[in-house]
Amino acid sequence: MLNLINSIVARAKADRQRIVLPEGTEERTLKAANQILTDEVADLILIGNPKEIEEAAAKWGLGNISKATIIDPENHPKMEEYAQLLCELRKKKGMTIEEARKLVRNPLYLGCLIIKNNDADGQLAGARNTTGDVLRPALQIIKTTPGITTVSGAMLLLTHAPEYGKNGILVMGDVAVTPVPDAEQLAQIAVCTARTAQAVAGIEEPKVALLSFSTKGSAKHEVVDKVVEALKIAKELDPTLAIDGELQADAALVPEVGASKAPGSPIAGQANVLIVPSLEVGNISYKLVQRLGHADAVGPILQGIARPVNDLSRGCSIEDVYRMIAITANQAIAAKKLK
Repeated sequence: MLNLINSIVARAKADRQRIVLPEGTEERTLKAANQILTDEVADLILIGNPKEIEEAAAKWGLGNISKATIIDPENHPKMEEYAQLLCELRKKKGMTIEEARKLVRNPLYLGCLIIKNNDADGQLAGARNTTGDVLRPALQIIKTTPGITTVSGAMLLLTHAPEYGKNGILVMGDVAVTPVPDAEQLAQIAVCTARTAQAVAGIEEPKVALLSFSTKGSAKHEVVDKVVEALKIAKELDPTLAIDGELQADAALVPEVGASKAPGSPIAGQANVLIVPSLEVGNISYKLVQRLGHADAVGPILQGIARPVNDLSRGCSIEDVYRMIAITANQAIAAKKLK
């Protein structure tokens, strides 16, 4: 696990990105930010009252917080510029300039406007705010990646089984956002999760398995039909993607089972990216692997947004915030290459 986290941090250091932290006065966020700035992992923009941030940094002995750019949401030079940008983006929804001027004081909206205006590359929040509050401005302002309409969440599974995935590293999606994806959404989740595997997990050649309780027609059901349809759509979305389905989990992961159940499949027995048919399956699966298999689960990493915006658990640790800043930076590097 440490090897992957170290490589994520090293990639971020090598191409420093500007990451916005809208919860700039929150204790864990500030402590992680100080370490990020000490280690020179990313350039940080903290949103919050400058005096509060300064006093908190002094209280907790955070000597490097002064290296961050600190933006006061109530008073900064670009308030009107960002308000005009928001009004323009949302005018079809009936937004007035007065409403925009009010919303621009909300740190979560302000962070996304900073990114939209190309003044930053990514955002991380959620230590104090709900997932809905973090996602709403991201979808209204930054919007989804071209060709993608579905936001989803990937989980890095760092297992103690080096024979599977990439030395025990697998990426699973969707574990966070879409409860019952249709075939089109499932295909988009597959494409996005493969990109996350490349950008964050360092899996240069994602091998994507669309999971089911059936392998290549061994069972008949409408939920299996959905997975088969998703395979066709995913191949159209990204003809270069190495993907197959429907596959049972053992057929996806174990070479001898894959050879027996899905002979000739380019993915069976070799998968390093696992796409589950529903959020229910994803949530249950990763937690079972985490608890029974003593695996580390890192994420969820939000994907499908044009520029990276990630959501923390409100129970997150300082280490979680640090890692997610580095992950967000890796996504930002990849997003620039996609343009």
